[in-house]
Amino acid sequence: MSLTSVLSASDIAAALRECQAPESFSYKKFFQTCGLTKKTPCQIKEVFGVLDNDNSGFIEEDELKFFLQRFDAGARVLTSSETKAFMSAIDHDGDGKIGADEFQEVVLS
Repeated sequence: MSLTSVLSASDIAAALRECQAPESFSYKKFFQTCGLTKKTPCQIKEVFGVLDNDNSGFIEEDELKFFLQRFDAGARVLTSSETKAFMSAIDHDGDGKIGADEFQEVVLS
C-alpha cells in the first residue's frame, strides 16, 4: 500500500512544504494539511502500517525520525528535539513506542 492510496499527493506535498525548515514540524498541523484528520479510523490504521517501517506493530523513536521521509523520500529527517517531542505527545503509555491505537487517537484529537 502506498500513502497516496489514502492521501492525495498534493496534500502530502503541501504538508511537507510547511515543515521544510528544521524545528518547524508540528504533527497536528501536518496531520491536518495532509488530510489525515479527515480519514476514517480504518484509513488511519492503513497509514500507520506504512509508517511502521519494520512491521513490528509499533513506531519506535528510530523510525519516527524518518517520519517525513515515509511520505516523500526526499523529505528531511526530523531533528532530535522534534522526534522526542513527537514521541512524547503520542506515546501515552510511556513504553517508548507508538501503537496504532495511540496514533489514531492523536490524529483524530
